[in-house]
Amino acid sequence: MTFRCIVMGAAGRDFHDFQTFFRSHPDFRVVCFTAEQIPFIDQRKFPRSLAGPGYAEDIPIYNEGRLVELIREHQVEFVFLSYSDLPHAQVMHKASIVQAAGASFVLLGPDHTMLQSSKPVIAVTAVRTGAGKSPISQLLAAHLGASGRPAGVLRHPMPYGDLERQRVQRFATAADLDSHECTVEEREEYAPYVERGLVIFAGVDYASILAAAEAESDVILWDGGNNDTPFVRPTLWIAVLDALRPGHEVGYYPGETNYRAADVLVVNKVDQADPAELDRMLSRIAADRPDAALITADLGVVADEAALKGKRVLVIEDGPTTTHGGMAFGAGYVLARRAGAAELVDPRPFAVGSIARTLEKYPHITEILPAMGYSDEQRADLAETVRRAAPDVVVDASPARVGRLLGVTLPVVEVDYHFVQRSGPDLLGLVDAALAR
Repeated sequence: MTFRCIVMGAAGRDFHDFQTFFRSHPDFRVVCFTAEQIPFIDQRKFPRSLAGPGYAEDIPIYNEGRLVELIREHQVEFVFLSYSDLPHAQVMHKASIVQAAGASFVLLGPDHTMLQSSKPVIAVTAVRTGAGKSPISQLLAAHLGASGRPAGVLRHPMPYGDLERQRVQRFATAADLDSHECTVEEREEYAPYVERGLVIFAGVDYASILAAAEAESDVILWDGGNNDTPFVRPTLWIAVLDALRPGHEVGYYPGETNYRAADVLVVNKVDQADPAELDRMLSRIAADRPDAALITADLGVVADEAALKGKRVLVIEDGPTTTHGGMAFGAGYVLARRAGAAELVDPRPFAVGSIARTLEKYPHITEILPAMGYSDEQRADLAETVRRAAPDVVVDASPARVGRLLGVTLPVVEVDYHFVQRSGPDLLGLVDAALAR
């Protein structure tokens, strides 16, 4: 018997779930994917060369708004949710929509989707996007390399281009970012590693990606995206919590899975947190996860603050963190306020095209500009928005160094941030001990 299925995704977990579960369970046949969160994804197809021998044609990708219509049109029996950073209530709303249309709603778990590595694996995940995973991952990659154990860094997928060409990607130089035609969002994740002389792998086919990383590494380091669970079974599982979003660790899917499964919990951004809220958060962790190693930490923010004092400043922040991540500000905003900027420019009156539509979709964004650049057109809209705002200074807090990409002839202050441990067992020591075992 063959079951007709739809996979709800956002160009990441959905394609991985297809590779790990659906290819090995041909009785579950995917008739289409739906797309959400990521612009322009629903204008492509999943190629049959990646789908395997059971598929004679490319698999179409449609906008999630057509879900009910697609269930009925294709007589779908199972709908699999395969993307991340959703409030628990929204997950159940989606389940109810699917069930009202007659289909069953499914969440695949780690045993069906995690790959097994021949090397030890350190996984860095989070309970929400923007919690501060990457500074920890970059610290660990540098530490492992310095101690003679080169790490193959696997980044959560962001295949926004030609999926066949993106089957396996390896980034070691700035030229690699250009040759793969990386979007701003991809550069935000890959460029910081390249700038530090580290190699990072990504793409679509994670079995092949993992094999490529294993061939030149002693340790696999998983740098998770959003609040997704690891694609590779961890030797040591780290989950990052955001002290500025207390309660989100038990309110979002699949971030709560990370919270309940991780060996190490890192509560980040504690210096900016409300003390009472932080105490409640730590008490909840002590009750829920007494078995986990608990660390508190902060992000050290570094930039030329003198260039901002008394100036009219436009702050550009990480895109996903401030859009579907729900944050109204990030490291650039904190820095500009601390440096004494006279004004933080509200980008909304100056926004054009897709940037204007993004700001309308996320009304909590008022004093920062998200670094959106999923296409050449969107990147041009971002550049035009910056030009129209005409600030004295642009604060570039995007890890992609978006100020360099836009061709804007305004003064730009770039922001760097790094992991600073405040309390708990030494994180590097925990990693070393896990590898020693």
